[in-house]
Amino acid sequence: MPRRRFRHSQRFESAAERSHQEYLLNQPAPLTTRSELLRMIRGGEDTYLELKVKLSNPERITQGIVALANTNGGTIIFGVNDQLRIEGVSNPEYVQEELARICREDIVPPITPLIDCIAFDSGKLIVAIDIEPRRKPYRTRDGRFYMRFGAEKREVSREQLSMWLDEVRPLGYENIPLFTGVESDFDDGMLWSFAKGFEDVSRVSNLYNTADFIKKDLLMAAGNADEFFPTVAALVLFGKSERVDALFPRSMVTISRFSGDNGNAQLVESRQVKGNLLHQYEELLRFIERYCDLVKDPPKKRAAVEGLPVNPRSRFHVYAVREAVANLLQHRDFVFRDIPTRINIYESSIELINARRTNGFTPPASRAIRYGITQRLNPQISAVFGRREYGAHIPRGGLPMVLTQSARISGRRAEVYTANDEFKLKIYGA
Repeated sequence: MPRRRFRHSQRFESAAERSHQEYLLNQPAPLTTRSELLRMIRGGEDTYLELKVKLSNPERITQGIVALANTNGGTIIFGVNDQLRIEGVSNPEYVQEELARICREDIVPPITPLIDCIAFDSGKLIVAIDIEPRRKPYRTRDGRFYMRFGAEKREVSREQLSMWLDEVRPLGYENIPLFTGVESDFDDGMLWSFAKGFEDVSRVSNLYNTADFIKKDLLMAAGNADEFFPTVAALVLFGKSERVDALFPRSMVTISRFSGDNGNAQLVESRQVKGNLLHQYEELLRFIERYCDLVKDPPKKRAAVEGLPVNPRSRFHVYAVREAVANLLQHRDFVFRDIPTRINIYESSIELINARRTNGFTPPASRAIRYGITQRLNPQISAVFGRREYGAHIPRGGLPMVLTQSARISGRRAEVYTANDEFKLKIYGA
């Protein structure tokens, strides 16, 4: 059933979405006449249409919207009885406001619906809400998932949930194939050093066949038997450094040293670090160690000395810095082409800035990651990058360890904040 838009429609959106939605509202849209609407109603309920006499149970309405959104979208019409006769609603403004509130507050992630009030010559008014799924899967606020089967909605059982989520979850950017990539773009020594770290590698039939190993064993390539299209994950993990820069330049990281305590101070040195993740990780740490002391224990208090030509080097916890840099590299949101990943080193702090979609991420998710509850954008990259066999030797503990150890060294709590599609972590030194 095609998506239908009704006359005089209104979109209910957050302030962050308003400019885009205003653009959509100004675009011409096909009108659905009342006769076409009547034909929909006379056809009765199906997978994409639900009819309600009134809005009397917000919880059941929430479940119905979630079910439509998780199926393929659809429409709920209020003011129609079980015999398919139009009775109308007496308070259309309240119904529209309550539907907008449900979509905004009771559904995760929130839905931006298309809501319309349609008048008939008899004076009766009906309200229609059109659901267009954009970020499946959806659930109720209490964590329940629903789908629609014909005219019925059903809760997805726990046994089906894992399989269903795998089917509806969209592929991440790390899974996008690079159609210009070839087998020679990969560092064979690095790839097979990683493979040999596992005991069963000698039994792999495609040993030393780079394309087959990446495609069949790592699941990081697409194509049939005669094709090889490596994914973004494969390239940034195992690509030759010069080829990563040529095929995927947005993976570059900019690291800079400033002479003061913020970006307005004089720039001392800046460098663009390119290449695969292991190369970037090692180069970024080398740059940081040129300007900072990385230690394991809190430094002893030093007596203040007047008249020094330069300030003493700041000291940071070594594992906190390594983990912070590793998180920066593996949790980048590669969708953003124009938001660069960067590290700024100041006199007494290090700031790490990454592209990260803030829509749907803040504020609850940004609080949860402080306790190790992550929302990984690149699970394949994270799984390989964090393995001992990859060679990066990343500390364990995640962001909670970074916050704890950096505060132990400096006595100051690290800052974590998200805004304007950026994730920022600022850790302080002693």
